[in-house]
Amino acid sequence: MKILDETSRTLNEFLLLPGLTTEECTPDNVDLTTPVVRHRVGEQSPVRIATPLVSAIMQAVSSPRLAVALAEVGGLSFVHQNQPIGAQVEDVRAVKRHKAGFRTSEINVKPSTTLGEVAQLLGDVDQGVAVVTDDGSAEGRFLGIIGPDDFHLHRHGSGEVVTARMRAYDELTTAPATISLSDANEMIWANRLDVLPVLDGDRLVSLVLKRDYQAHKTFHNASVDSRKRFRVGAGINSRDYADRVPALVEAGADVLCLDSSDGYSVYQKKAIEFVRDRYGEKVFVGAGNVVDARAFRYLAEAGADFVKVGIGGGSICITRDQKGIGRGQASALIDVVRERDAYAAETGMYVPVCCDGGLLADYHMAIALACGADFIMLGRYFARFDEAPSRKVRVEGQFFKEYWGEGSRRAQNAARYGHTGEISFEEGVDGFVPYAGSLADNVGLTRTKLKATMVSCGATTLRDFHENAVLVQVSERSYEQNTAEVRLRKRSVDAGE
Repeated sequence: MKILDETSRTLNEFLLLPGLTTEECTPDNVDLTTPVVRHRVGEQSPVRIATPLVSAIMQAVSSPRLAVALAEVGGLSFVHQNQPIGAQVEDVRAVKRHKAGFRTSEINVKPSTTLGEVAQLLGDVDQGVAVVTDDGSAEGRFLGIIGPDDFHLHRHGSGEVVTARMRAYDELTTAPATISLSDANEMIWANRLDVLPVLDGDRLVSLVLKRDYQAHKTFHNASVDSRKRFRVGAGINSRDYADRVPALVEAGADVLCLDSSDGYSVYQKKAIEFVRDRYGEKVFVGAGNVVDARAFRYLAEAGADFVKVGIGGGSICITRDQKGIGRGQASALIDVVRERDAYAAETGMYVPVCCDGGLLADYHMAIALACGADFIMLGRYFARFDEAPSRKVRVEGQFFKEYWGEGSRRAQNAARYGHTGEISFEEGVDGFVPYAGSLADNVGLTRTKLKATMVSCGATTLRDFHENAVLVQVSERSYEQNTAEVRLRKRSVDAGE
């Protein structure tokens, strides 16, 4: 037995001291870009993201829809692996079919589809138009489009078929698959279009919508590959990697990540070695989770492209209660980051660190980045949004989203936790999180907060922030000082601001 001479600290136990804010240190000058995978010191990482946030490898979080939305704002999503290989592959392909500014059609209908059915479909997604093909599939022969402005149910009848009201192929202005986004937008404005179908022969490749024009300007930091397709990650495990990895690579996954509650294992090393032996350095694979320097060094030397830090700190995780295993997230990060920097100095290779768990508020993200995390993986945070795959439900007059851990019986992710067959005991719970609206709005607010914090600390890059941040532990008395009761004004009662 060995007892460490330390107190296990959480991110909530630290505050940042302000640094000198210079004239150059403004929110507009703050760059949140960060490396995702290993690279030589002094060189750029092959995969970088403009927003240092990635979504957790969870059923309740990382759907293709969320992956697209997160890539638009500069982050990266990891499609969960607790599903058949074919289903995960299709999720990855669904994301890779999207190019920045080009939408893959979500609504495809047959000529015989009724206006009533189309109206219902249009109400369920954000696309704005339905695509009519000969067989009703995305791969079918393109016949035309129909949107809410093309019909009125009371006037035309819900039983009328779409061919009576659709805009037919030969009446539309279309573009070839080789068109650039700037040229597509030019065509939209020049021809006063609301939508521009992009075709390859008589097959629809994508849609460019006029109402997305401002989003193209807003989301100029989108996470895209060399072909302007959205980047997407994918979770893998240490059991069926020999089959799952090749399928995900073929589907176009940009980054893989071993998904386990305990990454300090020979099984993860073997999985990483499989990737290296088969693909060399061309395929990127992260590993984890770990909580100390020994485990980081083990995975880095095995060839991991990044390492995830955190055991038992997630809001939905009860590993500490069930097994007594874990470490305060701040203590874990400080130890691992110190080893990351030592490894970089010794080998010339920088292996990014991902903070996974222990983040209950936006300012905890700032503390984690100040501690040296390169990027942050979040579950509960993303589960609250429209784009998360779970249901929105109403409980006692308030809206919530369903949220469950991968260690819960609902998830039945036995492989992640080393159980044989079905889960024998739970390491995660099943519950609800308050509904928060759209991903873009919330991530935009989080980015604003992070930039404001960095400005106050005198930093304009995450590297500056880590190297120059000054942290101080918070006493119990400090907490008490910040918890004086104040009756908050309700705007509906008194809006005299």
